[in-house]
Amino acid sequence: MSNAAPATAQKVVARAEKASKYYGRGDTAVWALAEVDVAIEGGRYTAVMGPSGSGKSTLMHCLAGLDSLSSGRVLIGDTDLSTLSDKELTLLRRTRVGFVFQAFNLIPTLTAAENITLPTTLGGGTTDQAWFDQVVETVGLGDRLKHRPSELSGGQQQRVAVARALAQRPDIVFADEPTGNLDSRASAEILGFMQAAVRDVGQTIVMVTHEPSAAAYADRVLFLADGRIVDEMEGPTEERVLDKLKSLGG
Repeated sequence: MSNAAPATAQKVVARAEKASKYYGRGDTAVWALAEVDVAIEGGRYTAVMGPSGSGKSTLMHCLAGLDSLSSGRVLIGDTDLSTLSDKELTLLRRTRVGFVFQAFNLIPTLTAAENITLPTTLGGGTTDQAWFDQVVETVGLGDRLKHRPSELSGGQQQRVAVARALAQRPDIVFADEPTGNLDSRASAEILGFMQAAVRDVGQTIVMVTHEPSAAAYADRVLFLADGRIVDEMEGPTEERVLDKLKSLGG
């Protein structure tokens, strides 16, 4: 049975259609995703949650083009990722998709500003200075641009990673447990910055998290269990998310 998360009238930036991912064959096959249908609307902050092993990270990785499906398809805009060569997929991830991970993945010898513009530099492009300034203001890094990662706190390093993800004006940003290495104060800052990126500059963000307090920053939460989307919640609160996770065994 298909598990549909209904789209709204807003533009759909990414979607999965009967997306399945399994390992092994026949009776011994392990299903990470089971015919998932989901639409990610533009200009919204979507959280993905579920018990350990529910498939939430697999779904995000497949939506982002970091992993391939066993069957079904994923589209970024109108581009079917399964039709792309490795080179074309790499180019799409570099130009149309932003990433924020639990590990900050910053280059230690580069300044904050150089880390932020690195994807543009690697792609041979030029930085849009007005947009760069707006992103830096959004994440509150104006006085840290000349600092190297070793001179920044964990929260500041993750702010650089968020700014790097936003700097190329990607169609969509995927964040995988982005506050997992941060204390509660720094986590709240990062989540607030990502929320501001959606609200103030129209960014689209999909975040995998296991923390109800983090999911409460989102506009919508998708709940996975056993590789399927089993529910979704608009306007989440920490309490409502926690109750739902308890009912799913998370």
